[in-house]
Amino acid sequence: MTTWTDYTADRPISLTAPSGIDRAAHHRLDEAWLAAAWSHPTTRCFVVSGGQVLIDETSEGRTELVMTPSFEAPLTEAHRYFLGKDEEGTSYFALQKDALPGRMDQSARPAGLREAGLLLSPRDAGLMVHAVALENWQRLHRFCSRCGERTVIAAAGHIRRCPACGAEHYPRTDPAVIMAVTDEEDRILLGRQVHWPEGRFSTLAGFVEPGESIEQSVRREVFEEAGILVGHVEYVASQPWPFPSSLMLGFMARAASTDIEVDGDEIHEARWFSREELRAGFESGEVLPPYGISIAARLIELWYGKPLPKPNSAV
Repeated sequence: MTTWTDYTADRPISLTAPSGIDRAAHHRLDEAWLAAAWSHPTTRCFVVSGGQVLIDETSEGRTELVMTPSFEAPLTEAHRYFLGKDEEGTSYFALQKDALPGRMDQSARPAGLREAGLLLSPRDAGLMVHAVALENWQRLHRFCSRCGERTVIAAAGHIRRCPACGAEHYPRTDPAVIMAVTDEEDRILLGRQVHWPEGRFSTLAGFVEPGESIEQSVRREVFEEAGILVGHVEYVASQPWPFPSSLMLGFMARAASTDIEVDGDEIHEARWFSREELRAGFESGEVLPPYGISIAARLIELWYGKPLPKPNSAV
């Protein structure tokens, strides 16, 4: 059995670092407590719209969520989501709106999670990923799947209730597997999706199907996308991925075959890379790394043995 040493374990995976926020779920059904928290002068809130928030750079060079006291917030009642409290007792809320508010100073800018997740502090990134996940779910699940009636928001944004049949609906999270597959020569299998730019390679990934274990899903997805048989599967780490509602489950996997046959629907190209080939490709720019926020880069680094080289760098 292979034992993987994580040479980058001191660097948290994007969106997974401890945020210092207690979600305080026991308060979500306490309307009196929520009302008091909302009206407290220390409470802070921010607007989320279409998966975006406003971010701004401080004079010290940090990037932060644009938050305001609750008494300065845009008016909204139904789409106000309680996200939790920090160690000082400050409460945080997200407000779902059709558009982000304008800023008088013109310094703030809208940003989605793929950009902001790399720039924000663990606290702000944690708040944003929670808010974006709730907003995505709220926008897509307005009607009861049992009877078709329009549902109403409850539990500070974490439940939708049906007034007709009484059903309660909770935020959906779709499990997805993402895996770095290696062979007996210790090469790594990377693929390029059909809509990616030329040269962009990353680990394979896919959704867990009903009635399937995550290990079975890893083996099925790799075979469907690249025609490779997989044997041993080892869990590494997970990452919230609200695009729109996934939880990425990261694995290392060992190939039992090496002949590649891509499906042509999701994967346009797949290749085996040695460490030398991948390093040369990154340095020359012929191979583009996976997007920075994804757990894919960490899985590749786990095999590579150190942080991935940057273009035109010597490693």
